[in-house]
Amino acid sequence: MRIYHFEEIEAWKKSQIVAIEIYKVLQLNVDYGFKNQIQRAAISISNNIAEGFERGSDADFRRFLFIALGSSSEVKSMLYIACQLNYITHEQANQLQKDLVEISLLIKGFIRILDKSGYRLN
Repeated sequence: MRIYHFEEIEAWKKSQIVAIEIYKVLQLNVDYGFKNQIQRAAISISNNIAEGFERGSDADFRRFLFIALGSSSEVKSMLYIACQLNYITHEQANQLQKDLVEISLLIKGFIRILDKSGYRLN
């Protein structure tokens, strides 16, 4: 299956949903430094998937997928802190953690496809 637009990438779709959810659950939080950092990291996941795809080279796409993977881990790490500080509930944290694990697995799968199949963007 050939992908023509980054909007078709499942990890991109799911990471958009997670970013929006993080904005919603922290909307009233007044720890602006923390809120800003986790929101930026959450947005970075989908942005790096999109940017890497649009660069048009497999090497760039792969590199940006790894950056997106790192951003996903950053958000997961920050969710532990958010939960400990009672910024979000355990239920919210657990659901977001599950979503981020799924996103990470999708990204890793895409990286494996690029590595093994010789998939070409162009």
